[in-house]
Amino acid sequence: MWIKHPYFKYVTGAVLFLILVYFLEKLDFLDPVKTIFSTLFYPLLIAGFLFYILRPVVNVLSRTRYLPKPAAILLVFAAIGGVLYAAGRALYETIQKQINNISHLPDKVKKTAEEASDTLEKNDMGMVSGANIQQRVTEYFGGLTQQIGSHMSDIFSTIAGAASVLVIVPFVLFFLLKDGDRLLPFLKKGLSEKLKPRGEKLLKDIDKTVSSYIVGQVTVAAIDGVLTYIGYVIIGLDFALILGLFTAFACIVPFVGPVIGAVPAIGVALMQEPSMAFYVVIIFVVVQQLEGNLVAPYVFGEKLNIHPLTVILLLVVAAPLYGVVGMIIAVPTYTVIKVILKHSYQTYQLYYSK
Repeated sequence: MWIKHPYFKYVTGAVLFLILVYFLEKLDFLDPVKTIFSTLFYPLLIAGFLFYILRPVVNVLSRTRYLPKPAAILLVFAAIGGVLYAAGRALYETIQKQINNISHLPDKVKKTAEEASDTLEKNDMGMVSGANIQQRVTEYFGGLTQQIGSHMSDIFSTIAGAASVLVIVPFVLFFLLKDGDRLLPFLKKGLSEKLKPRGEKLLKDIDKTVSSYIVGQVTVAAIDGVLTYIGYVIIGLDFALILGLFTAFACIVPFVGPVIGAVPAIGVALMQEPSMAFYVVIIFVVVQQLEGNLVAPYVFGEKLNIHPLTVILLLVVAAPLYGVVGMIIAVPTYTVIKVILKHSYQTYQLYYSK
């Protein structure tokens, strides 16, 4: 009978578990668990992200006879700190200058609004009030300043939370790099001898898929940021370095990241010189063509095999549910679930379809 089928036990157990979670949620028994999860989520997410990026370097260094893995990890940390320090010293004046210029951005916006209002008053025959536009811009920045002042406690708590995360991440990352290879044997202990080969292959495929996506996406994002920065320098766009860095971070999110990265650049171009926005759009198109036809195919190859429409739908669903973080983890989460379902089906066919 179908009731005796092994998968019936698994489905029944899953349903009972979901019912238990539902009632525990209603009774507020899961509040401590949610607090612990929310506290550890970001340090583990960032450390896991960096783990896949740095693991190949640590593995190469630790293969030498005279450099144990802990020493290799500390050497990598020291190298990263040295690179960041050198980059900070080299780019300090440029970044400081551009940040100071950004502080005058509201004045530029106000000046642009005044110029636009003068143009409208000369050419609209009284249909649009330039004074009204100027008043709205002034009210907007005044209201923005007031909101920032009223939310200073939230801002300080956010900064404190970010600082604590940055302190915790290196320690978590160190132990992930040091003991990450022990995870597979530990997880295999919970499997029967019959399922251990399939379980080992499943865990290795998940690890390979996540690693390929993270390393590939970071590589593509870094190249996009560099190419965008070079383009902005060529056309003489203000804040080229900061905008290029912003583009690199935004491009970690596939598809929509480049668009998000281009929006501030277009805004800056419109305030600097309206015609320059056209050149920013050209740079955006050129960089995306290079990414889609050269960089991404070379970096990813056929490793992930995800249709672009699937990625778009994942981002559309993840954005309203979990914001930017959801958009970042949507694709790797999907690839993990895809690998699990594939191996589950193969296991079912191998052991239970006879």
